[in-house]
Amino acid sequence: MRKHKLYGLIGMVMLLGMAIVACETSDVDRTFEGPYFVRFTDTTVTYKESYSKPIAIQVHNVGPILDQPITVNYVVSGTAREGKEYTIVGTKGTVVIPAKASSGNIMVQLINNANNILESSSLTFTLTGVQPSTLQVGFGKNSIVGKTLVLTIQDDCLLGGSYTGTQKYGAQTATVSNIAITSTDCKNYLLSNWNIGIPFFSFDAIKPTLTFIDNGDNSLTVPTQGNAELGSTDTIKGSGAWNPRDKKITLNLQFKIALSSTKDTTLNYVQTYTPQ
Repeated sequence: MRKHKLYGLIGMVMLLGMAIVACETSDVDRTFEGPYFVRFTDTTVTYKESYSKPIAIQVHNVGPILDQPITVNYVVSGTAREGKEYTIVGTKGTVVIPAKASSGNIMVQLINNANNILESSSLTFTLTGVQPSTLQVGFGKNSIVGKTLVLTIQDDCLLGGSYTGTQKYGAQTATVSNIAITSTDCKNYLLSNWNIGIPFFSFDAIKPTLTFIDNGDNSLTVPTQGNAELGSTDTIKGSGAWNPRDKKITLNLQFKIALSSTKDTTLNYVQTYTPQ
């Protein structure tokens, strides 16, 4: 009886060993053997039309870095209109991954033709070929993975975008960049930071927001408001203008600040916001 149990135990151990070997063999069989391929790093990206910097659409080599350039061909389709909503910087239809590099970029420049009609358009980039021929385009069934990228261009309001703010103090001028102005209805706007070297703030890192209204005739209204960065009784209000030629925004701001427990002080500042 003990002998039968011993034989049974030995058999179970042998079966277990065979299963482990089979799993290891299966794991080895799943090792990637190529071919290596090129693909878009992203599949979707979204920008507002007011974004003024060139957009880099990255294509990268999924494989060893080569000592020779990799030339990748692509086509562009979609609802966005070339020359009216975007341009391709450089040679359209070809992107080069330099020798000893892992990626290259298709550069897209958006054209801001904001008209207060909030719609979106899109561009679809599709990789079509690659040299050297030892590489392929995309991966997976029908090489579909990484083969396309969709760039969505969101319409923006006339005054929306990224700005550089300036403010003069006597002979000195304070400047702050990357100030965002946004709106959901193209009438009421939110300015992300009006602290352009304001002297009654201790740190430039303080970024108080401000709302203003587009009156529809190039004039602006800053309604009386407060925020967490001001004292509980301090307020800011004012007026302004938008120049349709250079798209600069000028705000005439009036601060009422309680510098003492018995007296309010009114300070006036003129700020200019220039599109970046």
